[in-house]
Amino acid sequence: MADISAKVVKELREKTGAGMMDCKKALKENDGDMNKAVEWLRQKGITSAEKKAGRLAAEGLVDSYIHTGGRIGVLVEVNCETDFVARREEFHALVRNIAMQIAACPNVEYVSVEDIPQSLVESETAIEMGRDDLGNKPDNIKEKIVQGRIDKRLKELTLLDQPYIRDQNITVAELIKQVIAQLGENIRVRRFTRFVLGEGIEKEETNFADEVAAQTGAK
Repeated sequence: MADISAKVVKELREKTGAGMMDCKKALKENDGDMNKAVEWLRQKGITSAEKKAGRLAAEGLVDSYIHTGGRIGVLVEVNCETDFVARREEFHALVRNIAMQIAACPNVEYVSVEDIPQSLVESETAIEMGRDDLGNKPDNIKEKIVQGRIDKRLKELTLLDQPYIRDQNITVAELIKQVIAQLGENIRVRRFTRFVLGEGIEKEETNFADEVAAQTGAK
């Protein structure tokens, strides 16, 4: 594999508008070949998507998805820049797929890592720092291990970092980038709510044998 220098990564980033990590990955996948890396980014729908990420997205769609059986439901708001794109079939398909993704991911609570409260990060860090398997390790090694575990844990909680259910080779974030490249507008998931039938209700537990005995008068 070719040695990928920071200069080459920067050059590809300036040429395509893709993120630094995406550019680095593209070059590694193509042995440092700049032209092939550009094509790789285009195929993944990443080219120029990063340039649109900072643009205001206030239009869009609120959609719902009810899973078969009616036991799980999702409401999600996905924003784009114009009402024209909000009416596009491709945008509607994206929103529906995102809603289905949320329904399929019971552990997901936030859109992105940036949305996770600092208090939760600190709590998870304290738990990891106190684990027995880290007791005899030097502080610098312990911190690296803990940081790796925290990064993994936070990604488990976020929608954008989940493998896309219809294509496990990409994440939800990469799926959105592909549609951004296709439609030419910034697209972002703003918020979502996941409903599970009976969630949070304290159900009275009864012993079946005792219940039968009570009904028959037996002791």
